Amino acid sequence: MRRFRHLTIITLFGMIGFGTPVLAQEVAPGASVDSLLAYAKSRNPEFAAMQAEADASAERVVPAGALPDPKFRTELRDITRFGEQNATLSPSRVGSTRYLLMQDIPWFGKRDLKREIAELEADGAKGRALGAWADIAGRIKVNFSQLYYLRQNERLTREILDLMTRLEKVAQVRYAGGLAAQQDVIRAQVEQTNMRNELIALESEQQYLRARLNALLSRPTTAQLAEPNQLRKLPAPAMLDFAGLEERVRAKNPQLFADESKIKAAEKTRDLTYKNRYPDFTLGGGPIQYQSAVREWELMVELNIPLQQASRRAQERESESMLNAARARKESTANQVIADLAESLAGLEAARRTENLLAGSLIPQSELTFQAALAGYETGKVDFATLLDAQRQIRQAKQNQFKSQVDAQVRLAEIERLLGEEL
Repeated sequence: MRRFRHLTIITLFGMIGFGTPVLAQEVAPGASVDSLLAYAKSRNPEFAAMQAEADASAERVVPAGALPDPKFRTELRDITRFGEQNATLSPSRVGSTRYLLMQDIPWFGKRDLKREIAELEADGAKGRALGAWADIAGRIKVNFSQLYYLRQNERLTREILDLMTRLEKVAQVRYAGGLAAQQDVIRAQVEQTNMRNELIALESEQQYLRARLNALLSRPTTAQLAEPNQLRKLPAPAMLDFAGLEERVRAKNPQLFADESKIKAAEKTRDLTYKNRYPDFTLGGGPIQYQSAVREWELMVELNIPLQQASRRAQERESESMLNAARARKESTANQVIADLAESLAGLEAARRTENLLAGSLIPQSELTFQAALAGYETGKVDFATLLDAQRQIRQAKQNQFKSQVDAQVRLAEIERLLGEEL
């Protein structure tokens, strides 16, 4: 019993020791879109760079509205005491020493405008970061959908390859019995060879898509990805109302948000340019020391004189033109975004209807046609070419079904990219 107890303990520790690496092993993403998005959001370098730029822009707000650093000046006057002594730098031995502390003060409202401009530029950087993530997420969704299509197409091709193997055996039996020509067997073998070639091409395309997904995830291109299990569920038709989505796009599209921030920043920049018609000030004050005693105090004010009117008018016209350009750019972006939204909605609806038609009508009809052709071939009423055509119809219908599902997912990804959020 004692030996058995020791053996049990050793076995348990061995199981724990060997099992720990398995438990600690990271599960490869790729089974679903959500797993890929969660992985990419924390690791994609492009999105990280845009976030860092947005953070940097946010840190510019405080310095933009702050006063300039004060300046201190000291002057040693009459360092030779009218030639009575050698030159000296000791404040107590020169004729007098002037100490002056100065502060530059912009015209009223300029600091607030500079701070508001920096805040709007930070908002624009945040919008560009959101737009970058929306673009990255859209590419991940599209690549995942295409990988799912290739995986399903490969599975279907293997099923048809098995079917062609069985049909070859049927043709061999009929040929051995003198009921069919040898050409039927050869055609079945040719079909199998073509399908094996297609499997090679499908495998190559899947490797290419996995490399692209790994690049978006900032992983080695040859890193393992889980097999895509299923596509995302399409939203209900009520959620795809054009008027409602157009309103959401105008309010939340990252690119439009960034363009709106540019317009507001351009407006503030124009106001700041007009403020440059007024002078900035420098205020200062300090004591004057004679030998070891302070006997005088002074105050000073300094201002710049805005005489270069031609230069200022050119800057004002520039600010107006930049504002008009920002407004026109946003209008152009809005027109393009709304057109893309309408196109994607139409494509999504067409893909949904096509998939329903294929699943509800064409695929069942093609399967019935194939079963009838197979029964007819076995009884000698149908030739082998008719049987192959029936098989190809089934395969084509199922491939079109997968394609319509993927098309719907691609359109959905485009709509969500335009929205800047999930539906």
